[in-house]
Amino acid sequence: QVRLMESGGGSVQAGGSLRLACRASENPDSSMVMGWFRQPPGKERDAVACIYTDSNKPYVRAALEGRFTISQDMAENTIYLQMNSLQPEDTAMYYCTAGRDVTACFLEYEWNYWGQGTQVTVSS
Repeated sequence: QVRLMESGGGSVQAGGSLRLACRASENPDSSMVMGWFRQPPGKERDAVACIYTDSNKPYVRAALEGRFTISQDMAENTIYLQMNSLQPEDTAMYYCTAGRDVTACFLEYEWNYWGQGTQVTVSS
């Protein structure tokens, strides 16, 4: 059982930046993929980005490219989500996730483990 702990959420004004971190309880093996989803108030959870820990290959949802960046530090069992130029529509609970043998990282059912979430609130 992999446990995931998110941190870095908070409140920021539009145009600001935040960096989320997610630390895994164990060093991810070569089949592990880690990522971020978010759930705005009253809406469904949706994919944000993922990263293949063995190849360090990142994927960011097209609509968020240029503002959001995912990265990893596997010496610390941690992934990061750098969010720039935040807008009120980015307000959501952000969840870290991890899974083995994920082939389509933007599909929620591919993932095995979830963190408790960290709230991001962007005011106009």
